[in-house]
Amino acid sequence: MRFTKMHGCGNDYVYVDCFQETVPAPAALAPIISDRHRGVGSDGLILIGPAEGADVEMRMFNADGSESAMCGNGIRCVAKYAWDHGLARANPMRVRTGAGVKTIQLAIENALVVAATVDMGEPILEPGKIPVNAPGPKAVNVPLTVEGQTLAMTCVSMGNPHAVMYVDDVSAVPLETLGPKVELHAAFPQRVNAHWVQVHSPREVTMRTWERGSGVTQACGTGASAVCVAGVLTGRTGRKILAHLPGGDLELEWRQADGRVYMTGPATEVFQGEWPA
Repeated sequence: MRFTKMHGCGNDYVYVDCFQETVPAPAALAPIISDRHRGVGSDGLILIGPAEGADVEMRMFNADGSESAMCGNGIRCVAKYAWDHGLARANPMRVRTGAGVKTIQLAIENALVVAATVDMGEPILEPGKIPVNAPGPKAVNVPLTVEGQTLAMTCVSMGNPHAVMYVDDVSAVPLETLGPKVELHAAFPQRVNAHWVQVHSPREVTMRTWERGSGVTQACGTGASAVCVAGVLTGRTGRKILAHLPGGDLELEWRQADGRVYMTGPATEVFQGEWPA
């Protein structure tokens, strides 16, 4: 099976072109191929295939084999692969995901995609639809008790659930121990992606992420989109921010005109290889 290793801001996945290849059991393959010591090494597995009503389809599996509806960094790489390898030549490009069809505006240099702006859609703020067990019409600054400490979380779904916590020093957060406790907390029926954020100004933040099913990652595109929304909801940031992540920077805008979040960032192909049957 041929595969391509790609990343967006260090959020890396193994991509398989299902126009050419067949992957009969992707949920079983994802943990094996994602293993950083015995496999290719990645945050998960993404399949690129034909789509009805869109240019291509994306299916995304976390490193533990669970399937997620959407991946912001992954979808930029899907669009890059589709353009660079001739699967689709639309710009903007439409990619079908588990969270619906997303539109991606491609930035092209020397006939190759180098970056993209993704229409991430409207955020979901109703607790029952995120889902999170929280009172009220929105989960803003809701207390969450973890390991004897109370965190103030703001929850947003961008097709997958996110919990955003604000801190004075994001580098001091014990992500490896606190992250899984939040992910698996009883407040989240479908687990959650957990993000800790340090605000530098109304237009700039630094964030670190524990991703549901993958652990610590270099970047999370849907998470950065959720951080943009959470900043507005809590009055900490404006509708347009620059987010610094361990793997690079993303530009986010929650536009007032249409209520949709737009994310701009790079997409990089690393190498191609062949996985044994």
